[in-house]
Amino acid sequence: MKQVIILLAGISMSLTGLAQTDSTQQQQGDTIRVGGMIIIKRQGHNRDHQNDSTARTYHRTQKPSRVSTNWWIVDLGFANYNDKTDYTSSAIQNPVTGFAPGLNKDNFKLRTGKSVNVNIWAFMQRISLVKNVVNLKYGLGVELNNYRFEDPVKFNTSPTQVVLDNTKGYKKDKLAADYVTVPMMLNFNFTPHRKKNFGFSVGASAGYLYSSRQKTITNEDGKKKEHDDFDLRPWKLSYIGELSLGPVKLYGSYATQSMFEKGLDQTPYNLGLRFSNW
Repeated sequence: MKQVIILLAGISMSLTGLAQTDSTQQQQGDTIRVGGMIIIKRQGHNRDHQNDSTARTYHRTQKPSRVSTNWWIVDLGFANYNDKTDYTSSAIQNPVTGFAPGLNKDNFKLRTGKSVNVNIWAFMQRISLVKNVVNLKYGLGVELNNYRFEDPVKFNTSPTQVVLDNTKGYKKDKLAADYVTVPMMLNFNFTPHRKKNFGFSVGASAGYLYSSRQKTITNEDGKKKEHDDFDLRPWKLSYIGELSLGPVKLYGSYATQSMFEKGLDQTPYNLGLRFSNW
């Protein structure tokens, strides 16, 4: 009897071992058999992991659009000009017909930090030319320039003549020139798959003078605005550039000629920060 029990126990242990060996098998792919159960391991069983994996895969394979548009860009910077006027010429110093008789270069110096440039671009659009690395960039907006003088210079009209007015106690004296401007640039984007890119742009812009005025605040007259073209050129052509350093963007412009049609030879330029998405 004992021998039968031992024999049956041995057979049972052998069958159990055989069952354990055969019942858990790695099937092809992601299927595992355990006894009478079949476990199928599907990719993305963990929902959170699946979402993370999908998101990571999406970002690796995402390609930038060939055409992208940026709305409502703002530039904040400083305005100044390169003054090459010959103040000894009769066109300047003639008491009757001169543009600024009795004045010199020092009288047209601007107040540091008070002469500002603000640009508001309704949109800028970028079109890929070579794999989103080389792009054509253009837009439309307004360019606002305020030139604030240190000395009390006064722009008279009909004809335009600039004089030095020391009689009224000037608290504020500035010349404003505003343009509707179309910029066009060749853009080089060294990180096309990043939203905050690194690169630069170079090109030119054309602006049309739609408003110009002199604003003064004096002890005698208070606040006054004189609207006139002051012999400013109706068109402004400029060389422009942009430098993108990730989240920081710089812009600059330098006009091709003086902003005045006659008299003063003052070529304006601007430099500042650009606030845009790309």
